[in-house]
Amino acid sequence: MLACGKSAMKGLLLLLFSSTIFLLQGVCDCPEKCFCHPSSNSVDCSSQGLAEIPPNLPPQTLILHLQNNQIHQLSALAFRSVPRLIILNLSNNSLSNLAPEAFKGLQDLQVLNLTQNSLLSLENRLFHALPQLRELDLSSNNISYLPASLGKPWENLTMLAVQQNQLQHLDRELLEFMPRVKQLLLKDNIWKCNCHLLGLKLWLEKFIYEGGITDGVICGSPDTWKGKNLLIIPHELYQPCALPSLDLGYSQNQQPNSAYGGEDTKLPENHNSGHHIPLECEAKPKPRPANLRHAMATVVITGVVCGIVCLMMLAAAIYGCTYAAITAQYHDGSLAQTSESGKTGGKEMLESSTA
Repeated sequence: MLACGKSAMKGLLLLLFSSTIFLLQGVCDCPEKCFCHPSSNSVDCSSQGLAEIPPNLPPQTLILHLQNNQIHQLSALAFRSVPRLIILNLSNNSLSNLAPEAFKGLQDLQVLNLTQNSLLSLENRLFHALPQLRELDLSSNNISYLPASLGKPWENLTMLAVQQNQLQHLDRELLEFMPRVKQLLLKDNIWKCNCHLLGLKLWLEKFIYEGGITDGVICGSPDTWKGKNLLIIPHELYQPCALPSLDLGYSQNQQPNSAYGGEDTKLPENHNSGHHIPLECEAKPKPRPANLRHAMATVVITGVVCGIVCLMMLAAAIYGCTYAAITAQYHDGSLAQTSESGKTGGKEMLESSTA
């Protein structure tokens, strides 16, 4: 009995010793100015005045809080020490430069918060390493350009927020790469409601019809639509966009410093992204096709009128045929009666002459 008690005591002491070593190891792995929570595999380094990503982050970290610091840039493989991250919060820093491979290795990341930074644009390759990304918040930056396509990582995206930026246009092709998105937040940008935004309008109409959630697009220009909701502007009021000509492209290549709108007009170039901002819209004399709803109404009304006319013609034909039949029957009766009377009269005259 005593031996059993001693064995149990040794086992308990061994368990306590192992737990103490594990806790000490966890404390040693936690970076300075950060608080590690082994129970939830989360690390909180927020509001610590950090200028860079802390080194020696616990590799088992799933949630990393880095908000409210002074981080200016992210280098390539900035999070290689925490490959299992699911949630990353980088809001309210001073981020202005993100290396194309900054998030490489984060195959499981689902939520990325980059709000309240100084981002100007996003490169195509930036999110290629995030195949499981579900939520992306880019609100409150200075983003004036989003690429037309960011590839497969957007296929799983369910929420995109770009509120309070400097966006004038948003390519419909980018939205087509988000088949699972359910929430799209767009307000407080400087949307330019011209022909280049028509694709966004048509996409949003379908998106809302299918149950998507959006906070709307309020036009910042031109003056005709300033302050108006993009969704209430009729399609037919958009003028066609002029396509760039070959001469225009040649002029752009030969004279990159020519002024926009001058004699040798060129496509303005975004110095941060290397992509071109669309040309201004130009009105063409050929009118736009009528609104689809108006066309459908016209077709319905025309069909009803044609149906009524056909019914009237059918009624007239039936009436004419009936009248002709009655008239023919009347004439046939009269002729038969006249013939019979003639035969009777001739017989009487014959009998009289014989007598």
